[in-house]
Amino acid sequence: MTEASTGALAEAAGAALLRAVATMDRLRSPGGCPWDAEQTHRSLAPYLIEEAYETLDAIETDDLAGLREELGDLLLQVLFHARLAEEEAGGFSIVDVAGDLVAKLERRHPHVFGDVDVASAAEVNANWDAIKQREKQRSSATEGIALGQPALALAAKLVSRSGKAGTDVALPDGGSVGDRLFVLAAEAVRSGIDPELALRHTARRYAEAIRTVEASRPAKIETVPGE
Repeated sequence: MTEASTGALAEAAGAALLRAVATMDRLRSPGGCPWDAEQTHRSLAPYLIEEAYETLDAIETDDLAGLREELGDLLLQVLFHARLAEEEAGGFSIVDVAGDLVAKLERRHPHVFGDVDVASAAEVNANWDAIKQREKQRSSATEGIALGQPALALAAKLVSRSGKAGTDVALPDGGSVGDRLFVLAAEAVRSGIDPELALRHTARRYAEAIRTVEASRPAKIETVPGE
């Protein structure tokens, strides 16, 4: 891509994003949308989760057109929450959100924006983790883990964080379903497999099998009483 085309793309992207911000401002301002005016961070939270899963669904089904739409819906959530925060005392704006993101990316990519040399993606990940640890100064490997995420993903994250921190914690050895699921999740992580995605793929195949069986059944003939 030439410098001219890069500049044109940046200008177009900037204009589109500015229009999106202005649209969100119009919806939230007096005389805008009554529904938008009533929303809070908490009331919008379910939509954020829903849109994230719909985006994931578009990715897993290779639906490029759907992905374009769902990414827009996710962007709306970012704009909405930033607009709400702008109204709060001591809040922030979408400009702050974007600025913080750029600063973080530059800090955590010193091999791109600095003078650090790396030879592989593994080194990039190691540098990222080290920089993140210096920034966060966390006292526990569990800090920053969203406990409200799906249980299988949560188990995988805990095992992954524990391994990176060198924390030797024995896996559950009980016979409960939860213990067995946790051990399976740990085995997947240690084999380089994301257990959440693995189970989702299996569940999709199972759903397709259900539809196949349903399609093979003879069509039901509905009769009208008295006929």
